[in-house]
Amino acid sequence: MGVIRRVVCAMSGGVDSSVTALLLKRRGYNVTGVFMKNWDSLDEKGVCTAEEDCEDAYKVCQILNIPFHQVSYVKEYWHDVFSNLLKEYEKGRTPNPDILCNKHIKFNHFYKYAINTLGADAMATGHYARTSQEDEEVFQQMPAALPATLFRDRFEIRNPVRLYKGADSLKDQTFFLSQISQDALRQTMFPLAGLTKEYVKKIAAEAGFHHVLKRKESMGICFIGKRNFEDFILEYLEPKPGNFVSIEDGTVMGKHKGWFTLTLGQRARIGGTRDPMFVVDKDTATGDVFVAPSTTHPALFRDTMKTDRFHWVTVDPPPELVRTQMMECHFRFIHQMPLTPCTVTLNMNGSVWISLSQPIRALTPGQFAVLYKGEECLGSGKIVQLGPSEFTLQRGRERLVAAAQQKEQQTPEPAS
Repeated sequence: MGVIRRVVCAMSGGVDSSVTALLLKRRGYNVTGVFMKNWDSLDEKGVCTAEEDCEDAYKVCQILNIPFHQVSYVKEYWHDVFSNLLKEYEKGRTPNPDILCNKHIKFNHFYKYAINTLGADAMATGHYARTSQEDEEVFQQMPAALPATLFRDRFEIRNPVRLYKGADSLKDQTFFLSQISQDALRQTMFPLAGLTKEYVKKIAAEAGFHHVLKRKESMGICFIGKRNFEDFILEYLEPKPGNFVSIEDGTVMGKHKGWFTLTLGQRARIGGTRDPMFVVDKDTATGDVFVAPSTTHPALFRDTMKTDRFHWVTVDPPPELVRTQMMECHFRFIHQMPLTPCTVTLNMNGSVWISLSQPIRALTPGQFAVLYKGEECLGSGKIVQLGPSEFTLQRGRERLVAAAQQKEQQTPEPAS
């Protein structure tokens, strides 16, 4: 009889992680369920379902007759995710806590706890994603030692694990996994890789997990839940009132409580305006938030952006990009938005410029630019700079035409 592998399964109390634990047990693994508590609901007002979630996860482990643990990462979540989120909002950006939570909590602190503290051979999550390795290969991985030198031997042969979209295109979660480390990916199993959400629900029903099937899909900020965002963020950041300013003529349209309560593309609540106004830009130096009178206003559309140092899932950039400094691939910055063809340019400091095949609405600093090549998720980088909007370019063209016409009118007629 072969060695029985130990797998630690991240349990959220939801249907996906519950079925993940079930499938692992059916495959003969020695499974332990662990629930992560990452937010202290006693610290603030609002509804937090962490206690109910933990109870639901515990019930599933009882049904499966597997050990159950609870671990707290409240301090780590505050330090690595939430503090970062507040700093980003103060800079005028709109962060993505779900991507950061996977990077810092689930695939760093939790991954190390599963392997080093609980002695697991692998960890598993209920994400709809797959990798380039078979399950048995996961168990052959050992945590990689840090390189002794700053630069890796250029002749070193690497066989990185690649991250691919899950079979259910509507539920694919590679977007949220685009910042995780290669070490964690090497020792992670995604049992739902080839399944659809509907089939997962069917498995849950047949297994008697009726209490998790009644739950609503998790929404809102990772581990915090859905709540009124403006009220929530103002519990942590001091109000910084400023003006809503028309992008078209500079007219002051109204007042806001702070630029961090608003994100590009959202409707601005301004009383007394004839047309609905939408946020198109922010100036954190003056506190002005610029608005435009249409959800499809050209000030909302841009086709270029720059990221910070890009995180490649395979550690190194694709050879094609290294060789030529340019690469064709696909882009998204919101989960489930259609993929857009793009050209990526690699900078010397590891950041990238991304040029889109067509302008996209409300590209937002602070969000992550996630790149795909076919079915593979290549990685992501935080958007830190935007190119000019269609409105800016349009005005620039109009000024050039006007200047040319004025020059033409001022040129004297040649003497006869």
